[in-house]
Amino acid sequence: MRSKRDITYKKILSLFRNQNGSPFFNAKGLAIGVFSGCFPFFGFQTLIGVFFAKLAKGNIVLAAIGTWISNPFTYIPLYYFNYKVGSIFLNNSPNKIIEKNLVIEELWKQGSIFSLRLLLGSFCVGFLLALIAGSIVLFIYKIKNKR
Repeated sequence: MRSKRDITYKKILSLFRNQNGSPFFNAKGLAIGVFSGCFPFFGFQTLIGVFFAKLAKGNIVLAAIGTWISNPFTYIPLYYFNYKVGSIFLNNSPNKIIEKNLVIEELWKQGSIFSLRLLLGSFCVGFLLALIAGSIVLFIYKIKNKR
């Protein structure tokens, strides 16, 4: 049985560094994982990331690692930021989420507006973070291959 001492950050980084494939293959996998991790589909982000990495012929291990951008420590700030970004793109006030005097029909409407803001913001933030993460990983793997 492994102890906590056996799992170090060096071993985790070696898992990241020792991936086979071209730099573009690895960067594409991680970028897809980061993009998938920005969406609020709890429990399914890794499955979605691996599926799209397989579909796009990217590294599925790095796609699974990339979905760790959202974890219990980053859920609230990440999704709050995604909601704010979605509100900006829809030209809505992000502070007005739910009014006090709602009837049932209005509650469904407010829920769909909230979901639309969150998903649009998740798409925009995920796309930007995927570009950044993919570019950094592409650069790192190119340097590694030159050595």
